[in-house]
Amino acid sequence: MKFAVKAWSNGGARAGILHLGTSTIDTPSLLLSTRKGLPHFVSPDLLSCLPSPESRLLHVSPLHFLEGLSMKTISKIGGLHQLLGLHDHFFVAVPRDSIQCLPEANSTNKIGASFETPCGRLLIKPVEYMEMISSTRPELWATLADEVPAWVSDKRNKTSVDRTIKWLDECISLSPASGAVFGAIVGGSSLEERRRCAQEVATRNVSGYWVGGLGLGESMDERPALLNAVIEALPEEKPRLICGLGLPEEILQGIAAGVDLFESTYIYHLTLGGFALTFPLDRTQINALNLAPSDVGSDPRKINLRATVFRKDTTPIVEGCTCYTCQNHTRAYINHLLNVHEMLAQILLEIHNTHHFLGFFRLIREAINAGRFEEFRKEFVQRWR
Repeated sequence: MKFAVKAWSNGGARAGILHLGTSTIDTPSLLLSTRKGLPHFVSPDLLSCLPSPESRLLHVSPLHFLEGLSMKTISKIGGLHQLLGLHDHFFVAVPRDSIQCLPEANSTNKIGASFETPCGRLLIKPVEYMEMISSTRPELWATLADEVPAWVSDKRNKTSVDRTIKWLDECISLSPASGAVFGAIVGGSSLEERRRCAQEVATRNVSGYWVGGLGLGESMDERPALLNAVIEALPEEKPRLICGLGLPEEILQGIAAGVDLFESTYIYHLTLGGFALTFPLDRTQINALNLAPSDVGSDPRKINLRATVFRKDTTPIVEGCTCYTCQNHTRAYINHLLNVHEMLAQILLEIHNTHHFLGFFRLIREAINAGRFEEFRKEFVQRWR
């Protein structure tokens, strides 16, 4: 893995290029949320419908594979690429998954980190975690961390940082020959502990940084200070990954601080609820926007395709959208699929929502390269508030 920053805008926001194998991916970029290595509703044969190469970064939690095939079997098969047949995609392994594998701070101890998983509550030791990494063979992987919510005590925050740094050293000592390691940074809502953790991790031999413990109770108002405390202590030449920030406003907040890669469950929750993203992706469409409140509900960025208003709507989700769904199907058809509980509805919605959200990231990169990111951010937040 190689990474290079190509442009800066407004001090913190930056655009770069991530080299993985023979592929290059522009950053800031989105990691697609997966369940056992595949997007939640899009099957492998439909992955080619998504924009490439932006859609090739797949977030995966090794804890997903604790049910089903053993790690020994996955290793014999040849890792996730051979198991899933996804040879042109890149896996980014992070222990936390914001849908399936949530950190359980009260049950974590000095031996390992605790998670609530589909298999129940599990305590994962560093050596066990590294066995998972060695077996699944992701291109990028983050070290084990003791993530704590925003409301824990100062003493618990300090303990989480001490444990995370200790586990970082253990993971590095046990790391496989392949795969770039991202050092975990925690510290809850404490600026001092966040800064201390970032400074310690920055001294280690890692390829990048994973900012963990966010999206666990802190408010959007206090998050910029936490992000800045971390980013200021990190070298500029290495990529930064973050989990737990999914809403467009949160993505923009992270990019303003200097984050490059985002794991988000936003698309999953939209799709599951029957929502489709509709906000315009170019300035001419924005100026011509005219959506009735009954169509969009309380959030003008998306529409609820379960609503009866779309029962006879023969237009695509978004006029001019080049995704497979909008090129081939109408709002009325998806409304019908949702109301008769056909899984095809979620498949078509996830294709569109993924395509649309990746377009949002493309707009952000263009704004950074043009030196107008802060203007773009303020305009977006004010328009869609």
